[in-house]
Amino acid sequence: MVKDRIAKLRPQREIEGMAACLLPFEADGSIAVEAFQAAIKRTEAAGLKCAINMDTGYANYLTAAERRMMLQYTQEVTNGKGFVGGVFVQGLEGDLVDLYRKGMDEVVEFGGTPIIFQTTRFQDWPEEKIAELYATICEGYESVLGFELGRMFAPNGMIYTESLFKMLMQIPSLKGLKHSSLSRGEELKRLELRDAHRPDFKVYTGNDLGIDMIEYGSDYLLGLATFCPEKFAERDRLWKEGDPAYYELNDALQYLGNVGFRADVPAYKHSCAVFQHLLGRVPTSEPHPMCPRRPDWEEGIMRDCALRLGYTV
Repeated sequence: MVKDRIAKLRPQREIEGMAACLLPFEADGSIAVEAFQAAIKRTEAAGLKCAINMDTGYANYLTAAERRMMLQYTQEVTNGKGFVGGVFVQGLEGDLVDLYRKGMDEVVEFGGTPIIFQTTRFQDWPEEKIAELYATICEGYESVLGFELGRMFAPNGMIYTESLFKMLMQIPSLKGLKHSSLSRGEELKRLELRDAHRPDFKVYTGNDLGIDMIEYGSDYLLGLATFCPEKFAERDRLWKEGDPAYYELNDALQYLGNVGFRADVPAYKHSCAVFQHLLGRVPTSEPHPMCPRRPDWEEGIMRDCALRLGYTV
């Protein structure tokens, strides 16, 4: 197993990158639709795919109507290129299969690929029952993604055992899984299991504190990538080309990740809003009112991160 040897680098590979898009706000507290759609366009222009209604998009705070509205806003600017849309059922009453499939149908309706958020309702279930739930809700869909979310991000998150991960890989329409444990060791185990049992299965790193996991075979779906998608796209190109300039850019991006995703981790969304506001991309630096906040001096440290990445702020 991975613990018995050093993981091997996988140089000059094609990387699939996705950014979990931030939901920005106007000064009056309303959703900044124009800035949101501009971010979608910017991310796609850089070569990354957009993921909306994720943790970075405050999916846990939005109403069902608001999440549908974000799907509509995204469809208007994606030009048929597709996107990933979160399916969030935490706190809803009713049959879980029906709840999930209703949310998945909605994402597909707007041209997206569903990614399944976890719920506290199955945290105490046997592994076989969780795998059966996934198999049932994925049946009939062309492509679905899963999501392991560490509880440092949200209480409804759950990091699966290796045996459950293997069961999930057996579901044909489940094409990949975002892994957000912030643990290199756990993610490396998944990569080894993937290579052994289903090489076409995608492991998307959600480790904003270890973004070089792409060097070992992970692709990525990162909240950090929405801070500056064009820099992530440049980094990915440098890795594919074997250009040593990759290392300095990756270091600067990891510095941003270490600062932005420090404790209290959920407050990274406020850090992102501050960073984006410094770049002139969002109208305010305000997060969702229910989101944990950073201190008043956040702008100074985000400015330092931006300067290190070559921005003029």
